[in-house]
Amino acid sequence: MRPYEIGLYEKAMPELSWPEKLAAAKEAGYDFVEISIDASEEKIGRVYMDRAERQALRDLLWETGMPLRTMNVSALTKYALGDEDDAIRERGRDIARRALALAADLGVRVVMFPGYDVYFGTSTPETVRRFTEAIDELKLLAAQYGTPIGFETMENAFMNTVEKGMRWVETFASPYVQLYPDIGNTTNAAVEYGSDPVADLRLGRGHILAFHLKETRPGVFREIPYGEGHVDFPAAIEAVWGLGVRRFVTEFWYDKTLPDWKAELIKARTRFTDMLDTMP
Repeated sequence: MRPYEIGLYEKAMPELSWPEKLAAAKEAGYDFVEISIDASEEKIGRVYMDRAERQALRDLLWETGMPLRTMNVSALTKYALGDEDDAIRERGRDIARRALALAADLGVRVVMFPGYDVYFGTSTPETVRRFTEAIDELKLLAAQYGTPIGFETMENAFMNTVEKGMRWVETFASPYVQLYPDIGNTTNAAVEYGSDPVADLRLGRGHILAFHLKETRPGVFREIPYGEGHVDFPAAIEAVWGLGVRRFVTEFWYDKTLPDWKAELIKARTRFTDMLDTMP
């Protein structure tokens, strides 16, 4: 048994049924899948699953031996918790509440919230206040369900480094509000600020729940193939390993132009298990 777990971001696969996705992840050698609650109505609809639907999915996870251990609630980019529009903000809170409940029902261990007060708009003292009020409510629900929130370091200046994320962890002062850094995003921030991304990671000591392994280039945050960007994955993995992090997720996207998407899953998993297996 490996002394860590490595998960697969659901969007690295095409739109298949859950049995097909879980089988593909297992065949590729992953330990779990990260479920996506993105801004599409199809994915948001998952948080409204009824009891029977949840039970059926739980049974499938058990039967296949491929759990859902992390959840990416990227719908909170579109439905931001600090948005000035009441309807948008309240939809975001509803999605977040229901996502925490769904995570508890499915056995998810970490619920990722994007580190934004707003994304489509300008951050102001009011958007920050609304974001703070929302997380103050949601952290109590997370504690009730036992499903920790991990802020992902994101693209804009609000929370694009671990250092900034730690300020929010300290603000909310809850064991159920921690960090889920994205090394691609923090590497881009380090280039912008002229700082050291590894030193930044170490500022999260004791507060990193899981770690997103994503490739980026300066100013480009998505869909960069591994090895074609500028992220120093060995150095980052060594740093967070030393902090006690043992849960990792390969975050990349399905590319329909590639001839064999299943081979890409194996390639990504092998790239990082080869690195992780060298850790003491």
